[in-house]
Amino acid sequence: MDIDLRFEPVTANRWGDFERLFGPRGAFYDCWCVALRLPHGVRMKMGPGERKSHMQGRIAVGPPPGVLAYAGDEPVAWVQVGSRHDVPQFNSPRTVSRPVDERDAHDPSFWAVSCFFLKSHLRGQGLSHRLLAGAIDHARRHGARYLEGCPIDHVEQSKSVTLCTGSTAIFDAAGFETVARRKDGRPLMRLDLRS
Repeated sequence: MDIDLRFEPVTANRWGDFERLFGPRGAFYDCWCVALRLPHGVRMKMGPGERKSHMQGRIAVGPPPGVLAYAGDEPVAWVQVGSRHDVPQFNSPRTVSRPVDERDAHDPSFWAVSCFFLKSHLRGQGLSHRLLAGAIDHARRHGARYLEGCPIDHVEQSKSVTLCTGSTAIFDAAGFETVARRKDGRPLMRLDLRS
């Protein structure tokens, strides 16, 4: 399917579009994309409305925590991309996505692309490659030197919601290199944006 996508940073004036895209369930099971922002224990004590409010507050204060993809005027996808320090759970010492060097988590030039969300009727059509390209462009334009992701090698189907971290295949195709592998099937991958 050939869809013309336009990417825009999610800012306070785009909250309505973000909310419309995420729908009444907050994308993945009322997550509202706070899973990598808050410790598990804190997040699980919050109701869906609290998670939604947390993300709305985060978007309101800026800088944009990611980009929305539009098909015409319709928001159809979201990519969470920004400085590693903005997604503290991505840096947790217990995770497979933790940085190679602990200092990278505090270095504003190290960014992470940590979550993808695409409207269900568009999944499985290869659009993830374009979403990652939009994230790379956003990171490069905002001064990132390195962009990291921790995708999944294989899933049973390309429409699986477990692909919210992206598939290794799309990161490979975009030129990312594996810099660590702490668990089978979950490489930490990096793209040098300086070249």
